[in-house]
Amino acid sequence: MKKVKTNALRMLDQAKINYETKEYEYDDNHLSGDHVLKQVDLDKDAVYKTLVLKGTKDYLVCCIPVLEEIDLKKLAKVTGHKSVEMVRQKDLLNLTGYIRGGCSPVGMKKTFPTYIQEDVILQDKIAVSAGKRGLQMILSPQDLITITNAKCVDVIK
Repeated sequence: MKKVKTNALRMLDQAKINYETKEYEYDDNHLSGDHVLKQVDLDKDAVYKTLVLKGTKDYLVCCIPVLEEIDLKKLAKVTGHKSVEMVRQKDLLNLTGYIRGGCSPVGMKKTFPTYIQEDVILQDKIAVSAGKRGLQMILSPQDLITITNAKCVDVIK
């Protein structure tokens, strides 16, 4: 079987970042973080979801553990926005080049300010979407922070 190379994986290759990939079964009814957790065999605190939001000034990306909920007020405060809201699902592909359930913080159409839940640095390895449904990339938190130029902040409820 041919290995899938997404934009996100190509960018990691270009940056000479070590990573592993994990493919898993999914369907449109099972895009939840809980489903991903059962498939990738990593601790719940090591699997992150990518959220795309619109602030009062611009768009931003936020990565948090899959079972956590984002605190929009905290995120607005730490990012200097009056408010932030989730991007509408129908706008996600045009904005990022990715679809719901396959949105990676790496390799979007444009580079957006990126924020990662600060506890990420406690993990040896983390998994985030590799840019398509059913595919996770596993890498060091520091490599993800570096390639996305992310700030580590506390943004969960």
